[in-house]
Order: sequence, then structure tokens, then C-alpha cells
Amino acid sequence: MLSTNFRKYAGIGGIMVLAACGGKNQQQPGMQGPPPAVSVSIFQVTAANARFADEYPSTVAALELSDIRAQVNGYVTGIYFKDGDRVRKGQRLYSIDQQQYEATYHQAVASLQVQEANLVKAQKDADRFHALDKQDAIAKQQVDNADAALEAAKKQVEAAKANIRAVQTNVRYTNLSAPFDGTIGISQVKVGTPVYAGQTILNTVSSDNPIAVDFAVDQREVYRFTQLQQQAGKGNDSTFTLAFGTDVYPFHGKISLIDRAVDPQTGSIKVRLVFPNNKNMLKPGMSGTLRVMGNAANAVIIPYKAITEQLGEFFVYVVNGDKVSQRKVVLGKPNGANIIVKDGLKDGETIVVQGVQNLREGASIKIASDTAHKK
Repeated sequence: MLSTNFRKYAGIGGIMVLAACGGKNQQQPGMQGPPPAVSVSIFQVTAANARFADEYPSTVAALELSDIRAQVNGYVTGIYFKDGDRVRKGQRLYSIDQQQYEATYHQAVASLQVQEANLVKAQKDADRFHALDKQDAIAKQQVDNADAALEAAKKQVEAAKANIRAVQTNVRYTNLSAPFDGTIGISQVKVGTPVYAGQTILNTVSSDNPIAVDFAVDQREVYRFTQLQQQAGKGNDSTFTLAFGTDVYPFHGKISLIDRAVDPQTGSIKVRLVFPNNKNMLKPGMSGTLRVMGNAANAVIIPYKAITEQLGEFFVYVVNGDKVSQRKVVLGKPNGANIIVKDGLKDGETIVVQGVQNLREGASIKIASDTAHKK
């Protein structure tokens, strides 16, 4: 009987020991310490003058551009340039068959001569009838008829002269000349090609030095660009730079004009720059990136890698002793690997620049290096 009771109490004691051991194990996770401090690098914020660049898509355009169109019907009889040549104002470019227009001109001249002869006869008749009228030797009706015939003859002469001028114009139009100095393109016609007045484009001439660069700016920037236009030629020559990918055009431009009105559909306005193009490196129709340099006084500039983004908003981690707090900032213009902060940071504050991906609000930190990131 005793043996049975002993085994009973021994079993109960074993269960209590196991329970005690189990309870001790369950309390261990609650006894863990705080998360370890995150190793970070920091940056001390300072305010300074900053130079930044705004970028705008832009298009190269000719200041002058003209299609060479046929003004008379006919066949091309001559081409007097090479494709891509530089041409001078007034230089002969094309000729169109003149035969029919020259024949018409000679016919018009002959018609004028006939009308002039009729005018001489009508003048003599009128003079003779007026002399007879003074002697009361002719009817008044005949004198009036002679005067009317004289006036008609004069009108016929004027009409014949006008016809000659019109024909002469057609003869001149058989020779097409360059309207201004520039570069001519690839000819669209060859010798013998039929052309039609006002329809056929033979070629295109465009000016090339200087050359224009057009871009659009938001209406809110009109005041800024108006000021830049007024500063042209006052030592501000490096403000406008043109780039094509990684290649930068070696000359700077200046504002030529700002368009007369804002486009109500886009809220933007066109600005035109002019660039020197002595080496003919810029061609109309090229697309590039226009960089407009600007200055910001007492700007807060920080490394871009210090920024974190959440749902379209931007934040930095500000150092407070051995902890950090997350703060929202408003970003301004990029500045190389840095960025201007318009609002949210003050001169003298310290932020985290490396290790931000491991941080959260109130996290403890240990500074790995701070001297390398001070401005």
C-alpha cells in the first residue's frame, strides 16, 4: 500500500517539476533586450550658395526657311548648284523652259506696238477734227467720236503695257534664285522634270548661322526668362547650354525672343534661343536637351542618397543624440549627386546619409563615420 502511494506522489512531483521548467522556458523571449543600434554615416547640414541646372527638351530650327516652288508651268532646264551647298542671296538655282513665255512676251510687245500706232492715228484724228470744229466746219458729234476713240486708244496702250509686265514676270519666274544666304537641301527634281505653278516644291533653303533652338516653359517661369532675356550680353553667356545625350555643344546661346502668348491648352509658352553655328554642327530638326543654369542663395543642399520616399513623399532621418527621427522634406533642384531641400531642414542639423534603409522612427544608431560626409 505504501509503495503504491509513493509512486502516486512521485508522479505528481514530477509533473510539477516539468511544469515549472516549462514556465521558465516561456518567459525567456520576454527577457530579450532592445534591438541593436544601426551603424550609420551622417552629414551635417549647411546652407550655401548653389548653382543648378534646369533641363528642357528642345528642337533646333532655322531662323529663316523657304521652300523653292515653281511659279510657272514647264520643264526644268537647268540646276545650278550641288545638293547641300551654301548659297548666296540672289544666286541662280533653277531654270524652267522659257520658250513659250518668251514667245508670249514677243507677242505682247508686238501688240503694244499696234496699240501705240492706233493711238498715234487717234490723236491725229482728234487734232484734225478739233481744228475743223474751230472753223465750225464739222459736226459736233464727229468731234466727240474722235475724242472717245482717242481715249480708247490710250486705254488700249495701257492694257498692252500691263500685259507685257505680266508676261515679263512669267519670264523672270523661269529663273529661280536663293531668297537669302543659307544652305540648300537635296533637289526634289531633276533636269527634264515637269513642274507646276504653286504646286511643285523643287527644294528648300534654310539659314544656318546663327541657328535657333526652341523650347517650351511653364507660364509660371515667364518672369524668370524675361529677366534672363534682359541680361543677355551682360556677362551671362554661360546660362544656356545645349546637349545631345552625353555630348555638349561647345557654344552657348542667348534668348532671341519669347512668344507673344501662352498656349491655353498646355499653359506653356515658347522661348527661342540663338546659337552660333560657324561649323554647321547644328541642323534644323535636331532634338536635344537645353540646360538653363540658375543660382540659389543660402540653399540647404544634402546628398540625394539621404532621401527616402514613401507614397510620393520624401523624408530624411534627423539625428537626435543616439537616436533618429523621420522628417518630411520638400525637394528643390538637383545639384549633381546632391539635391536642394526647399523646406524641412535647417542649417546645422545632422542627418543620416548611409544606412537609411535599416532605420525606422526612433531607432538607435551608432556612427560609423561622420567626418567623410561633412560639407
